[in-house]
Amino acid sequence: MAFDLTARLDERRARQRFRQPTLMDGPCGRTAVVDGREHLNFCANDYLGLAGDPEVVAAFRDAADRWGVGSGASHLVCGHQRPHQQLEEALAAHTGRERALLFSTGYMANIGAITALVGKGDALFQDRLNHASLLDAGLLSGARFRRFAHNDAAALAGQLARSDAGRKLVVTDGVFSMDGDQAPLAAYLDACEAGDAWLMVDDAHGLGVLDGQGRGTAFAQGVNGRVPVYMGTLGKALGTAGAFVAGSNELIETLIQFARTYVYTTAMPAAVAAATLVSLDKARREPQRRAHLNALIQRFRRGAAELGYTLMDSDTPIQPILIGDDGAALALSRALAAHGVLVSAIRPPTVPEGQARLRVTLSAAHREADVDRLLGALEDNACRV
Repeated sequence: MAFDLTARLDERRARQRFRQPTLMDGPCGRTAVVDGREHLNFCANDYLGLAGDPEVVAAFRDAADRWGVGSGASHLVCGHQRPHQQLEEALAAHTGRERALLFSTGYMANIGAITALVGKGDALFQDRLNHASLLDAGLLSGARFRRFAHNDAAALAGQLARSDAGRKLVVTDGVFSMDGDQAPLAAYLDACEAGDAWLMVDDAHGLGVLDGQGRGTAFAQGVNGRVPVYMGTLGKALGTAGAFVAGSNELIETLIQFARTYVYTTAMPAAVAAATLVSLDKARREPQRRAHLNALIQRFRRGAAELGYTLMDSDTPIQPILIGDDGAALALSRALAAHGVLVSAIRPPTVPEGQARLRVTLSAAHREADVDRLLGALEDNACRV
């Protein structure tokens, strides 16, 4: 048989890498209801606790009453409604750019931007730990595709110096989704400027979290004005859904003309855009959310280190506990669930071989007592590496 799907699935089960969605019986928030039982939720990317914020929910409800629950068409046909335009303008201002362009998902934003900017005869350079959407975009682009060692600006500079491509685009996560560390943007920009290349930053996990106003990794590192292409998502710290690319007027006009994932898809509901306008405003004018979040991060890191767990080099809400063995990571995740604490086990191919981990994510919605309960559950468990 040409497609032996059973054998392929059995092989994944045998390697402790079979994945299934967890059925949630409640909204995204501090707690999650699974199998009729309430758990503390340390899996979500709702870093500022805005997904269930009453003002954000009210904005969504009011906008749905006015604008309906679907846009009905692509942006270029008749799906671009007033809330979309207002959100694009607000995102451009927030990120210090001339313009911003909405996409329905972060995956679509990355594929649309990269394939619109480079193609056959061009070159694309990516950090080895970049998100899957960036890697897939590189394969789809048709450009010569090279990957450099994680956070290694010298390796990038060497690759750029050896390239004779017509256009050169360097792409990196701002905050890496499985490790929680930040890209060295200044060093990457030095390499790009010496090698006649552009830098694109996917700041899905930095926007809203980093910088005093939540403007993301580039602002936090003091290099925002040097980054030509900036991508951010709305479904993490901002608590809603969708994504955007921000940059110069010429960049946005180019994406409108050539980004197929923008041209050929239905626009997000206007109600999502309206709710995001409120969450963006709250992210900017409520710094106490970030202050509380940072205090929780430090509390967790101190406690987990004292218990002997191996943490990764992260000062962001993404706090992976490195386990190594796939089965051991699954066992620890299940043991925590038995304590009423939800933490996902992340295994290859999402992370490199031998680097299975528990990906703890913290939120401003959590309380100090929640972190202490997580640490207590970790202390009670014997599975340590």
